[in-house]
Amino acid sequence: MRIDPTELGAERIYRLMTGIVVPRPIAWVTSLSSKGVLNLAPFSAFTFVSQKPPMLAISVGRKGADYKDTAHNILDTEEYVIHIADTPLMNAVHDSSVEHPPEISEVEHLGLETLPCERIKVPRLSAAPVAMECRFRQCLEFGDAKSRLIVGEVVMFHLRDGLVNDGKVETRALDPIARVGGPRYARLGEIVTLNTVFQTPKSKD
Repeated sequence: MRIDPTELGAERIYRLMTGIVVPRPIAWVTSLSSKGVLNLAPFSAFTFVSQKPPMLAISVGRKGADYKDTAHNILDTEEYVIHIADTPLMNAVHDSSVEHPPEISEVEHLGLETLPCERIKVPRLSAAPVAMECRFRQCLEFGDAKSRLIVGEVVMFHLRDGLVNDGKVETRALDPIARVGGPRYARLGEIVTLNTVFQTPKSKD
């Protein structure tokens, strides 16, 4: 089967790519508006781009002709929190993707509890097993739709007790959820451990 992307509109290409690039980790992001409204939204175009300093990237698209509230908030305040949600939070993650007016807080609407962060003003979600306090560092725009790739530096990690063993996160204990095509999510299946392959150390520490 051959598909020529020049013959497809943006929506059809989006459906195709989100069905191909799977599973995708989900960045569950809290951000504050300039008026102090706490926004919450999930983004599955998400990865890390640097380990020292630790930096994460999320791609934020538009809702109609305007950018999503998360993009506005991050560029206005330069602070936000990226959470990793586990299976018990799957419904809340999905429900937080509903578009609300900027004056509506998804956190309050969903009845989620928060905790103060240590280095930034944006609160973090108390139920999430991982929360990463971020400061904005760079924004790049791509494509005709001008999706924004927002890069931020992690200034503090918060992990649930028991998740880290010998400096490594226990993936099964984290129980992260992932996004696949359409309104569908995935959990971890079988984890296969292979032989360790030598790699040159990234640093001396």
